[in-house]
Amino acid sequence: MSTARRYATGLAAVAVLGAMIVVLAEPSLRTEIAIGVVGGLLVQAPLGWWTLRSIGTERFQLVWVGGMVIRLAAVAIAALVLAPEYRWQTGALLLALVGTLLVLLLVEAATAVREHSRDTR
Repeated sequence: MSTARRYATGLAAVAVLGAMIVVLAEPSLRTEIAIGVVGGLLVQAPLGWWTLRSIGTERFQLVWVGGMVIRLAAVAIAALVLAPEYRWQTGALLLALVGTLLVLLLVEAATAVREHSRDTR
């Protein structure tokens, strides 16, 4: 399986898991959880792929740090701007957003390990 396919499969699995959590959540929190999950997917999907493609290059550290800054900014914007402006429950929004980002970072790491730890015999 290619790196792209492995990463896309992980993204799809997290999206399905997120959708299941939204469906099972208390109705008053579904909007915030859905926005957190979708926001996490929209932020992490391209950043993770960018990071995976930069492994082994001179720009890897810059890409990794830039991606972490963007993730942190997304969480800060959600907490300090979006939640108050739209009167969303901040706890549910941030738990879904940060949880999604964390699980997708694990998918990114697992994909990187699988791709770059191959036996060269």
